[in-house]
Amino acid sequence: LQTMRRHRNEVTVELRKNKRDEHLLKKRNVPQEESLEDSDVDGDFKAQNITLDAILQNATNENPVIQLSAVQAARKLLSSDRNPPIDELINSGILPVLVRCLERDDNPSLQFEAAWALTNIASGTSAQTQAVVEANAVPLFLRLLHSPHQNVCEQAVWALGNIIGDGPRCRDYVISLGVVKPLLSFINPSIPITFLRNVTWVIVNLCRNKDPPPPMETVQEILPALCVLIYHTDINILVDTVWALSYLTDGGNEQIQMVIDSGVVPFLVPLLSHQEVKVQGDFGTQKEAAWAISNLTISGKKEQVEYLVQQNVIPPFCNLLGVKDAQVVQVVLDGLNNILKMAGEEASTIAEMIEECGGLEKIEALQQHENEEIYKLAYEIIDQYFSGDDIDEDPSLLPEATQAGTFSFDPTANIQAKEFNF
Repeated sequence: LQTMRRHRNEVTVELRKNKRDEHLLKKRNVPQEESLEDSDVDGDFKAQNITLDAILQNATNENPVIQLSAVQAARKLLSSDRNPPIDELINSGILPVLVRCLERDDNPSLQFEAAWALTNIASGTSAQTQAVVEANAVPLFLRLLHSPHQNVCEQAVWALGNIIGDGPRCRDYVISLGVVKPLLSFINPSIPITFLRNVTWVIVNLCRNKDPPPPMETVQEILPALCVLIYHTDINILVDTVWALSYLTDGGNEQIQMVIDSGVVPFLVPLLSHQEVKVQGDFGTQKEAAWAISNLTISGKKEQVEYLVQQNVIPPFCNLLGVKDAQVVQVVLDGLNNILKMAGEEASTIAEMIEECGGLEKIEALQQHENEEIYKLAYEIIDQYFSGDDIDEDPSLLPEATQAGTFSFDPTANIQAKEFNF
């Protein structure tokens, strides 16, 4: 029964991770900033039925004005929200032309338009992203990270994010060409918030995928940046930072150890009880922090999970069992179940901590939850760690009367949890 349970839980956790992964966009299309003149251009385009051949021909024109407007026409086609004609443009043979435009340091507007067009081609299917890579765009995008023009830099970051997001092969190829250092150098006080959000999203893509995981030295380079970003007040940046950490805590013992050694975990724990200003995002940060912690309990070694418990993770973690979001409840239950499993001999101490902070009541209530996985897991946890037999073995769990004496450490546990509230 134990083995079956364990297997079922592992499969469920894997499925849930994959489902969640689909929610975070690996690739982002840069939408059209609709202004009057732009929509007119779109209209004219259809009226005159400017052919792709014409765009292609003009995109190599010696006259910079004609050339720029052709590349811009290609970019506008690719920015339309109704199925952009990505394949048609690839088949027209425009990729090498756009890539050559990236070299034109004398014409930053042309670089920008070409980079934008390529970003949107790379935001498509894997084959479409590969086409951009095979056109040898990556080394040029890396060069553009050093452009004196911020809009060009930012567009290059976005393009590289789409390519890295394609999967481990592209990710490691872009890493091998040296993306990490220049990317992280953008994290400084003067960077505009929208640009920093993009940089953070690319960092998430660098941490994503565990078959194989990113190179250890890359993780080592990225962690200090995540330790800086976790202080950020912008909710999008914070959520993405914690999301990146949750990928790293899902990557096996070595990566988990690097996360622990970076010193970021004590900052992760208070985020479990993070009160957000942004209403519609409800509790993005808490949700991602729950994932990061839960992943650590699933993939971590005994000492790593013990370290987590020492960071006083249990009270804020148990607190999340009361939220409405079933997925979060499940992730937290999984985490608690793993902590109890890992504790071995000390399981009763952990059980005590869970009971102390009101977690047991919440788990008991979850036995009535409408979600089958949740009520089964809640029942299993109670059955295994909180049922009668343990009480006989563990005198400290006996009558209420002795509690004050026995649990002299309780008040501090509460104080610590509260001190952390931002």
